[in-house]
Amino acid sequence: MKILVINGSYREDGVTDSAITCAVDELKLGGHEIEQVVLRDTPIEFCLNCRHCMQEPGEGPGSCVQDDDMTAIIERIESADAYILAAPVNFGSVTAVFKRFMERLSGYGYWPAGQPYPLLRKDKVSPKKKALIVSSCAAPGLLDRMVFGSVRQLKNTAHLIGAKPVGVVFVGYADKASSAGLRKRQVGELLESAHRLVA
Repeated sequence: MKILVINGSYREDGVTDSAITCAVDELKLGGHEIEQVVLRDTPIEFCLNCRHCMQEPGEGPGSCVQDDDMTAIIERIESADAYILAAPVNFGSVTAVFKRFMERLSGYGYWPAGQPYPLLRKDKVSPKKKALIVSSCAAPGLLDRMVFGSVRQLKNTAHLIGAKPVGVVFVGYADKASSAGLRKRQVGELLESAHRLVA
């Protein structure tokens, strides 16, 4: 199985990277193929909000007028069998690099002139691909569910590209985990979710 990781963390070898590595190492043991897109190292322009990509009919995502690495990322999204979508909380939301990536997924919506709202191209695709959602925050994990929006945004991204989340791992108190490593419970959640991703 080919699994695509979209990593929206700013920090190399930080908590989010460690959580991804934990899941990826387990998946590699099972013989699965892993591709990674590290958004902090990937040149992606901002969405122009021109809606060109939303005008093209069909089940596949519409093409963007921007000439950058996003075209290749879309191709990798389309060819992958499952996903790991990861971004830490930054100012109550996913990081800006992940948000920029999200906005460039507009082509997964079909919104011709005169239609009051976009239709999601992957809504009727069945069966859905699977996604593992990973996030982290220096605050307690409970705050993300109550106040922050990172997990919701990551889930929305999965839905947009035609995937169903089968696991959510949120590493709270990440400032402590960065010096002490992931806690045993978090490692267990990551391994269990990795297995569900390929089940």
